Amino acid sequence: MTSPEPLDYDTNVADLDLEDAESRGRPDDRIDDERHDEENRLKPAYVRAVEDALDAGDKQAVYDLVEPLHPADVADLLELFDRDERAQLAVAISDLMTSDVVAELNDFVREDMMEAMPADAVALIAEQLDTDDAVQLIEDLDEPDQAAILAEMDAGDRAVIENALSYPEETAGRLMQREFVAVPEHLKVGDLIDMLRAENDLPTEFFEIFVVDAAHHPVGTCNLSWILRAPRTVALTDVMKRDQTLIPVSMDQEEVALMFQKYALISAAVVDENERLVGQMTVDDVVHIIAEEAGEDALLMSGAGEGDINEPLRDAYRSRVRWLIANLGTALVASLIIAAFGAAIEKLVALAVLMPIVASIGGNAGTQTMAVTVRAIAMNQLTQANTKRILWREMRVAMMNGATIAVLIGLATWVIFSPMLGGVIAAAMIINVVVAGLAGVLVPVIFDRLDTDPALASSVFVTMITDSMGFFAFLGLAVLSGLAA
Repeated sequence: MTSPEPLDYDTNVADLDLEDAESRGRPDDRIDDERHDEENRLKPAYVRAVEDALDAGDKQAVYDLVEPLHPADVADLLELFDRDERAQLAVAISDLMTSDVVAELNDFVREDMMEAMPADAVALIAEQLDTDDAVQLIEDLDEPDQAAILAEMDAGDRAVIENALSYPEETAGRLMQREFVAVPEHLKVGDLIDMLRAENDLPTEFFEIFVVDAAHHPVGTCNLSWILRAPRTVALTDVMKRDQTLIPVSMDQEEVALMFQKYALISAAVVDENERLVGQMTVDDVVHIIAEEAGEDALLMSGAGEGDINEPLRDAYRSRVRWLIANLGTALVASLIIAAFGAAIEKLVALAVLMPIVASIGGNAGTQTMAVTVRAIAMNQLTQANTKRILWREMRVAMMNGATIAVLIGLATWVIFSPMLGGVIAAAMIINVVVAGLAGVLVPVIFDRLDTDPALASSVFVTMITDSMGFFAFLGLAVLSGLAA
């Protein structure tokens, strides 16, 4: 496609003093300053200029404003508009809607746009993407939409994507790139270089060569730097690295990321159940996985669902309200404990003043321990082999923290209220902080043992335990000491 014929447009564009860059995606410093702030975000003035041009129906002005942007910035711009405006913007910059832009879009925005576009247009975009990005483009669509798009694709591309979709979500088989370079082990370095130069269907980017045997089993890898420095007459088997990290197609993406981190990998071979080479994972894929998993864990701990500002309103409501209802139930447990000591609170009003302090400190202590535990599980630092040791460690930390806070609150209560009440709240604080440390470890570990994500709203249950124990310990000790008799 070609860009629209130029039209006169000086409103807003002139105000921004924008000029064309030498090449799209490589703006000069002055243009970058006009469009981006110091944190490399699109400036509100620039976004308003695009919006005004869009409202005026001036597609050429919209095109001129957007054309110099990097594909990632075009994706950011699309995400800043609402659904209807986004569709209009996509039409105005249709030939700028490249596969690179689509690959950078937020999942919800991309899915929304793909559903609005005709199947042949989506198929054309998918064919331009790497297989892993093409799968990501199609996997979240409804089955009828998937079928319509796949029917429009080239048979070879369609077979590759259908194969990828046959693997479970968030596994190496679903995420891997099918484009890689594999060569037989009998070659010499010179033969390999000549083959690479003559081959027209190589991946756009690759970091290493996979060496395979006659059954297509990976037997070693060669970094491109080794190939370039080795004499042409040397056999590949003499320069390749035989010790390699192989990733099964069924491996969870989180485990893949941990392997890349542990072994400092740039790329790794993916093998099927017969140990045959079927794809590769690269570090750029893993960076995306790490960011996704980190955000997912943080959101699961709060019960916020997907937690994406582009998530449909109804989905956001459903994902959040169920955990709020669960939290309501756990809060009722704490309320029942308070109600059981209602007579004691009536006799000594100071109990009502001080008991939120005990519960609050216990909740914070539990959250600290829980965050450390969830991270340790995610990083494979906490396993069945060292659970007892980690539990004992966190208990000791909790006892030291509890003793410190108990002394401070005990002395303050002693001065303000009475020595006896100071001793009671100090004892209750120690008990609750220790229980918080215990719950902060055990709740995520139990989730993990049940094959459930340990970050899954653990805070709801930890908070219930610390609140309930805080109220029970403080009020119970007050009754036993005779303060509220």
